[in-house]
Amino acid sequence: MIETKRLILRRMDMKDVKRMFDYIFSDNRVMDNLIKGPHKSISETVNRLTEITNQYECEKFCYWGIVLKESGDLIGAIDLYNINEDTENCEVGYDIGFNWWNRGYGTEALQAIVEFAFRSMNIHKISATHGMDNPASGKIMLKVGMKQEGIIRDMIRKNNQYKDCGIYGILQHEYLELNLNQQSSILNELN
Repeated sequence: MIETKRLILRRMDMKDVKRMFDYIFSDNRVMDNLIKGPHKSISETVNRLTEITNQYECEKFCYWGIVLKESGDLIGAIDLYNINEDTENCEVGYDIGFNWWNRGYGTEALQAIVEFAFRSMNIHKISATHGMDNPASGKIMLKVGMKQEGIIRDMIRKNNQYKDCGIYGILQHEYLELNLNQQSSILNELN
């Protein structure tokens, strides 16, 4: 578990199915930015959360639900994936329910996970991508110190249409230089 000023990042469990379906996995506005598209039935969300919760036994599995501290409401999810032990590189992805867009929650959650990855996991580089039709996600990446490294043409295909994606990255030494004296309290909050 990781705690920030306004958020708690915690393991997902099967009690989260309805909320994830209602506010994230079935919402076109949120899922339009992902390859698979929105879930049509709650059984798809049950299957997805079953996959997620079954992987928590693996030490390197990093997937958190994003919860508002004040209300206890689950508003999204964030994960580190494609963790390569040879290069010590990984990717990060996140989803925030539409009702909580433009409030800084994505930035706050991403900042905490970037810090966790660099300071606790000794990750060398974190990469992320976003569809070019979703510039708000790129702004979140920039706010945590990531740099746009390029645009990959026709990177994803959805509804038989190809989309270009911006790719961003940050290196551990860049992050540490930017945040040398600003380590947040998240590392003290880890359980």
